[in-house]
Amino acid sequence: MANVTTAQLFEEPFDADEYIERLAWRTPGGGSKGGAEAFDPKKLLEEFVNHIEELKLLDERIQRKVEKLEQQCHREAKEFAHKVQDLQRSNQIKEAADIIQKLHLIAQELPFDRFSDVKAKIASKYHDLERQLIQEFTAAQRRGEIGRMREVAAVLLHFKGYAHCVDVYIKQCQEGAYMRNDVFEDIAVLCQRVNKQVGEVFCSPETVMAKLIQSIFENKIQAHVKERLDETRNSDVEQYLKNLYDLYTRTTALAAKLSDFNLGSDKHTFLSKLIKNIFSCYLESYIDMERQYLQSRSGMILQRFYDSKNHHKRSVGTGSIQELKERIRQRTNLPLGPSIDTHGETFLSQEVVVNLLQETRHAFERCNKLSDPADLPKNAFSIFLLLVEYLCVDHIDYALEIGLSAIPSADAKNANLYFLDVVQQANTIFHLFDKQFNDHLMPLISSSPKLTECLHKKKEVIEQMEVKLDTGIDRTLNCMIGQMKHILVTEQKKTDFKPEDENNVMIQYTTACSKVCAYVSKQVKRVRRSMDGKNVDTVLTELGVRFHRLIHEHLQQFSYSSMGGMLAICDVAEYRRSAKDFRVPLVLQLFDTLHALCNLLVVAPDNLKQVCSGEQLTNLDRNLLHAFVQLRVDYRSARLARHFS
Repeated sequence: MANVTTAQLFEEPFDADEYIERLAWRTPGGGSKGGAEAFDPKKLLEEFVNHIEELKLLDERIQRKVEKLEQQCHREAKEFAHKVQDLQRSNQIKEAADIIQKLHLIAQELPFDRFSDVKAKIASKYHDLERQLIQEFTAAQRRGEIGRMREVAAVLLHFKGYAHCVDVYIKQCQEGAYMRNDVFEDIAVLCQRVNKQVGEVFCSPETVMAKLIQSIFENKIQAHVKERLDETRNSDVEQYLKNLYDLYTRTTALAAKLSDFNLGSDKHTFLSKLIKNIFSCYLESYIDMERQYLQSRSGMILQRFYDSKNHHKRSVGTGSIQELKERIRQRTNLPLGPSIDTHGETFLSQEVVVNLLQETRHAFERCNKLSDPADLPKNAFSIFLLLVEYLCVDHIDYALEIGLSAIPSADAKNANLYFLDVVQQANTIFHLFDKQFNDHLMPLISSSPKLTECLHKKKEVIEQMEVKLDTGIDRTLNCMIGQMKHILVTEQKKTDFKPEDENNVMIQYTTACSKVCAYVSKQVKRVRRSMDGKNVDTVLTELGVRFHRLIHEHLQQFSYSSMGGMLAICDVAEYRRSAKDFRVPLVLQLFDTLHALCNLLVVAPDNLKQVCSGEQLTNLDRNLLHAFVQLRVDYRSARLARHFS
């Protein structure tokens, strides 16, 4: 309240007598003209004393405020003076630059012999001013004064040293910019930052930006690439190829980001040239190193596998003699050459195949990225040929050769038929090989003349292996039939079909039949495990036809009594039940016909013609029917011969 009262007492215009009079009048008991309270000089004195102290405090506060305002005013005046000086100096630079620039141009036209001193002084002043401007630009850039940088750059634009100004700017932009472990990320961040700033400083920002990127590529990236590649080029080819692929991929990805900036009219050609200048010396020898590595790596993968099997890889032979042997073997199924015991080993490894395909897939990926577009199909084809050499020839074809050599002869006893395991694994590998061909090679060659060459090579390789697979399967089927024949020869007795006691036959089918059927069932399952698609039906059809022929020929070796004929019919019925497992209509039809033929062994003589003209036998050759009738023990009776004639 005292402060408010004091403020009210200081209302303008100020009069000291009036001020004291108003103060006394406001004080209780201080009025000079009486009033509610009688005049009290003590109260008035006390009020004056207190008020004097308040005025002192107020004076101190006002003095401090005045001093603060004076300091602020002085500081602002000083800053204003500096700004004025800067503007004046700035204008003097512009004016001096304009003058010296004009003098420099004029001096070019003056004859040297008469005005050499003048020309020298002008040149000296020109270079001094140019140097001062660049120094001023450099200082402004360090202080982050964009406006000042813009002013100086505009002045320097007409000087020869403008390019040096840009160089200084580019150099200082990169100071402290590479702090991460990832140089490509550092560059992307740097260029993004500078791209925002360069338009505020220079009148041709696209030129400065292009020069910055050129500096980065020719210095920072090139040094980084050289360091990474030179340290592994001669010591670790695998790591070298990985580094080359990674560095080239990241450089091209960075260039794609930088192409979003304004770098001039032909920025894509500009960036491509920068990349080529860095990597050309490495890309020229790329495919040779890729093939060298792939050969070495693939050979090592295969050798490591054979070493793990304690197997010394033998030569499968080449040339005319080997080809002659192969043709003879294919046509005669003769096991030419030494037969070897593989102990069930197929010498095919899915792990090896996966490793070879993986190495080749990486090679295709690198080839796609690092090859010149014009050389891409040719390079991809050369990689494919290595895959054919190491996977198809050195691994699959070698396993087929070993498998063929291990197939026993058709008359071998208790033969272990491992070739079907080779077939099963080879089919799986073919699928993987074909998938890589379609997924990784085809996109690289699909639009080039190399496509036809690749397809032809693939077809040639597969056909060669299919010939060996077919040969091996054929010989394996012969072994199966040979095993069945061995069972029949050792287990089938002549008395089985001409028992001594016709009234005391207690079996449903013969022991030989039982063992053959069990063997057939086992082999049918093996074929189904080893084959896929239409190959299953093709092989089972061939096995079924040979199985039928064996049984047909086997039955014609015996004479049959009435009860023996019934037992033969039971055997054929059991064979026919096994034939159903083949799920091949032709095979079942053959055994149905054989079953009908066996009825000729037991039918009454008077019914022979009727049975022979039945649905299943009417179309058969009469000599075949006659041959079965002749197997009856009662054939030579005049009555039977008369009925069949």
